[in-house]
Amino acid sequence: MKELICIVCPNGCRLYIEQTADGFKVSGNLCNRGEAFAVNEMTNPRRTVTSTVRTVFAAFPVLPVRTSSDIPKEKIRDLMSLLAGVTVQKALGIGDTVVKDALGLGIDVIVSSNELKEML
Repeated sequence: MKELICIVCPNGCRLYIEQTADGFKVSGNLCNRGEAFAVNEMTNPRRTVTSTVRTVFAAFPVLPVRTSSDIPKEKIRDLMSLLAGVTVQKALGIGDTVVKDALGLGIDVIVSSNELKEML
């Protein structure tokens, strides 16, 4: 049996999950989303990544970004290494793509703030 804290909603349920002959048995969840989270966490853990990238603008040296969708948890370090080499050269705003198809996952890294675009 494995114990998890659900991160899907504000309840933060303490989940207990065990593998059975029929799949997985989950308890402790207050909603179906918690059950789905627990099973996914055991079979294919994924996360939305938030970070920053450098810019060429002295008044706004870093720009907040996030993945457009969840990526496999084991790819987070690779993504962070990729983002460490990115420098934004133009004013971008919310939803603008910074890295297209990051790591070949079919998921983009997008801007999560309008501050740079509004500043310039």
